[in-house]
Amino acid sequence: MNQEHEVSKAVATTQQELSALQSKLAILSAEQKAKEAALKETHSKELALKDKLIARYADMKAKLSVKLLGETLEQHCEVEFNRIRSLAFPNAAFGKDNDTSTGTKGDYVFRDFNEDGVEYISIMFEMKNESDLSTTKKKNNDFFAKLDKDRRDKGCEYAVLVSMLEEDSDLYTGITDVSHEYPKMFVIRPQFFIPIISLLRNAAQDTITVKAELEQVKKQNIDITNFEAELEDFKAGFGRNYDLAKRKFDTAIKDIDNAIDRLQKVKEALLGSENNLRLANDKATALTIKKLTKGNPTMQAKFAELEATDAA
Repeated sequence: MNQEHEVSKAVATTQQELSALQSKLAILSAEQKAKEAALKETHSKELALKDKLIARYADMKAKLSVKLLGETLEQHCEVEFNRIRSLAFPNAAFGKDNDTSTGTKGDYVFRDFNEDGVEYISIMFEMKNESDLSTTKKKNNDFFAKLDKDRRDKGCEYAVLVSMLEEDSDLYTGITDVSHEYPKMFVIRPQFFIPIISLLRNAAQDTITVKAELEQVKKQNIDITNFEAELEDFKAGFGRNYDLAKRKFDTAIKDIDNAIDRLQKVKEALLGSENNLRLANDKATALTIKKLTKGNPTMQAKFAELEATDAA
C-alpha cells in the first residue's frame, strides 16, 4: 500500500509539473503570436508608407515629365532664367546659340558682364530630355564630347549639361562635376539650373579686376603678338641713332681737346710775358739818379749844380 501511494504521489507531481509547463508554453506561444502580429502590422504600415512615397515620387515624376515634355526642357530653363533676370542677372545675356559657323552649336549661352561691360563668365548649356516611351535610352556621357567642343568653339569658360537622362542613377542626382573627363563641365538636374549659374558667377566675380585690366590693354591697341618684332626694330633704330650721336660726340670732344691745347699754349705764353714784365718792373723800381749818372761826368756836374741851387 505504501508503495502504491508513493507511485500515485509521484505521478500526481509529474502531472502538475507537466500542466505548469504546458501553461507556460501556451503563454509563450500567445506572446510570440502577439509579437508576430505586431511586427506584421508594423511591416505592413512601413510597406504602405513606402508605397505611398513611391506613388508620390512617380506622380511627381510624371507631372514633371509632362511639364517638360509639353514645353521642352529648353523653354523650361529659359522661363526660369527670365523670371529672375532683372533682379539676379541685370547685366547678363542668355539666349539660343544660333552660330553654326563651327559646324555644331549648343542650346544656350550665358554670359555676364560687369558695370564697365567686361565679360567675366560664360557658360555653354546643353539640355537633354527623354520620354519614358523612348526605345533608345541615351546616357549623359554620350553628349560630353560635343558639349566640350561647343564650349571651346564659342569661347565659353564652363560647360553644363542640363539632363533628365539616367533618372535612376545615383551619380546624377543634383550637381555632378565631371571635369575629370572634360574640363570645367557639370551635369545637373533641371531644378539646379539657376543654382549652378549663381555658384559659377559668384566664384568668377573675383576675376573681374584682372579681366578688366586685360580688356584695358586690348583697348590700347597693344599688339602682343608683334611686340617682340617691334622691340627689335626699336633696338636697331636706336642703335643706329646712338652710333651717329656717338661719332658727333667724339668729334666734339676732340675739338674741345684741341681747343684746350691751344688755350694751354696761350696760357703758357701769357705766363712767360708776365714774368718778363715783372723783371722789367723790378729793374725800373731799382733805377736811381746815381745809377743813371754813373760814368757820365757831364750829367754828374749838372745834377751837382741843381743840388747847390736847391740848397741856396
